[in-house]
Amino acid sequence: MTKQKENKPKTDDIDQYINTLWLQRGLSKNTLVAYSRDLNAFQRWLGHGMSTARSYDIQSYLGERYANGISARSNARFLSCLRGFYAVSLESGRISVDPTADLSQPLLGRQLPSSLAEDEVVALLAAPKTKDGSPIEFRDRAMLELLYATGLRISELVSLRLSAVNLHQGTVRLVGKGGKERLVPVGEEALDWLRRYLVDARPNILKGIPSDVLFPSARGVEMARQTFWYAVKRYAQRAGITGKVSPHTLRHAFATHLVNHGADLRAVQMMLGHANLSTTQIYTHVAQGRLKQLHSEHHPRG
Repeated sequence: MTKQKENKPKTDDIDQYINTLWLQRGLSKNTLVAYSRDLNAFQRWLGHGMSTARSYDIQSYLGERYANGISARSNARFLSCLRGFYAVSLESGRISVDPTADLSQPLLGRQLPSSLAEDEVVALLAAPKTKDGSPIEFRDRAMLELLYATGLRISELVSLRLSAVNLHQGTVRLVGKGGKERLVPVGEEALDWLRRYLVDARPNILKGIPSDVLFPSARGVEMARQTFWYAVKRYAQRAGITGKVSPHTLRHAFATHLVNHGADLRAVQMMLGHANLSTTQIYTHVAQGRLKQLHSEHHPRG
């Protein structure tokens, strides 16, 4: 971004807005950090207070973002954040005109999530070497199994505590985005790997270090998301899977395979922790091949 001025703008309004979002909407820490980063970047570009920005300022800034290769989706998120900021500013009387009122939202194409075929998931789950006695790879196998069995977000997986898993009931209790709690069932295969991991591998990883983290790092503390992301990439290569694979890919595979096998979309929504069904409905597009097959098999004129 090129537009800069010498005077350093105040960030009080932005801080107040972020605090308002936290109090009223209970957004996650990561979301609040992203919003704050975007708003502060825009204010630095302006070189003056956000309350004095005009529509043409925002259009110029968006133009520079596009010129710098920032995607339409990222710009749409930024503009939505900006609309929220100015809506609160208008309501509180800090501004009299909303500079985003006449701006159009960037047009977005539907982005289908990348997923894995069922045989690729089987290969990925089997990639950790659990027979050579490695407690780390046994832990990773249990994590992969739980990830595919429940569709957890990577942030939810690495932050799980022992108390969140009920092996008797076969459930995991989660607190997701916005502080919303949900109970997700866990299949028998994943439960079996969890039981074995808790008995054999986890004590060997901790080596007497007290911890309530379900999947601790080699140092006995909560694992960084990036650590497991790299592990998934390594296991994907070992399994011979081409293309991009991440922990989120398994979340998509969980949802896609459920829909492929006839799961109710609202049940999938609840398990994924989506606030709106429209977010989950994208998996009906991913599963079109399966739907066409069912139509061909069962429709009298298929």
